[in-house]
Amino acid sequence: MQHLSLSEISIILVEPSDTQRRIILKQLAAADINHVEAVGSVKQAIDFITKHGADLVVSAMYFEDGTGLDIIKQIKNDDALASTPFMLISSENRVEKLEEFKQSGVAAILPKPFTPENLTKALKASLDLINSDELDLDLFDVHDVRVLLVDDSKLARNHIRRVLNSLGLQKILEAENGAEALTLLKDNTFDLVVTDYNMPEMDGRELSEFIRFNPDTAHIPIIMVTSESSSSLHMANIHQTGVNALCDKPFEVNEVRNMLASLLGQ
Repeated sequence: MQHLSLSEISIILVEPSDTQRRIILKQLAAADINHVEAVGSVKQAIDFITKHGADLVVSAMYFEDGTGLDIIKQIKNDDALASTPFMLISSENRVEKLEEFKQSGVAAILPKPFTPENLTKALKASLDLINSDELDLDLFDVHDVRVLLVDDSKLARNHIRRVLNSLGLQKILEAENGAEALTLLKDNTFDLVVTDYNMPEMDGRELSEFIRFNPDTAHIPIIMVTSESSSSLHMANIHQTGVNALCDKPFEVNEVRNMLASLLGQ
């Protein structure tokens, strides 16, 4: 499979400030990004992406006619565009505002101001979504791995599914919360559970505890996906519930690849 390099990808940059646009364009050029179309509003971004597409959308958060969330939702709800990675660049540090983007399947979040190293890391995380190769497992045919994906956000589930699909995992059943997941666990056999932490009715912690204490499911590896810091009060003791691995949102391909190779290769 032929992979794109950073110098080959086409980017649409959505930034309302002329000054910030010039700064970011200069930084992108320094990172060997040569194909960039810059626009300044939500409407211009959606019109351009719909007509011409892009390999990657790099966007600010706030605009006069909306927010970057309007752009990412438009992309993720369009089957023809849904696989397009979205990278957020913002000085916003309020957890609840960033949470909306994490739940919507953003590929990377780059804070303002950013260093060249920050930019390179975010670009590579986005590029990994474009270039991902199937996982090669010793003990499984990756196409036969049965996955239960649990998340109350449809956009987040769609993003996680795309990442898993890109790694070769095709047999995926979805649940909106832990209670719905229990029904699927009773009626199906799974090799892996990927679950969000914060969910209504039954959260990821309660679901993980049920899986571990039920003899029929106790062996299933569990990856918990969360936008909370691993050092937070909620996450501090999460491994005691039987969770095998914690994965941050944004859900990054290389991090997930390494986790799966470890969990499914045992």
